[in-house]
Amino acid sequence: MKNINIWQLQTAKNKLSELINNASKGIPQLITKNGKPSVYVIKADDLQLYTERVSIKKTILDCPHKGFFIPEDKDTGREIDL
Repeated sequence: MKNINIWQLQTAKNKLSELINNASKGIPQLITKNGKPSVYVIKADDLQLYTERVSIKKTILDCPHKGFFIPEDKDTGREIDL
């Protein structure tokens, strides 16, 4: 994960413009409340990275190595005498 800036809630309120500028540069901003993580402020374009679920199949098919091939596993197990 990228570097994260951590802000106490009161500081985040007082320096909201700075917090937003940092987030818009792609640096997640964590706001704590009572010393515990509360919320993140992230770049709007990055939201898709956190919410989109992509199948492993799609990831492999979109792989930049177009000649990449994963062979099927032909293992059928083993025979057991009963």
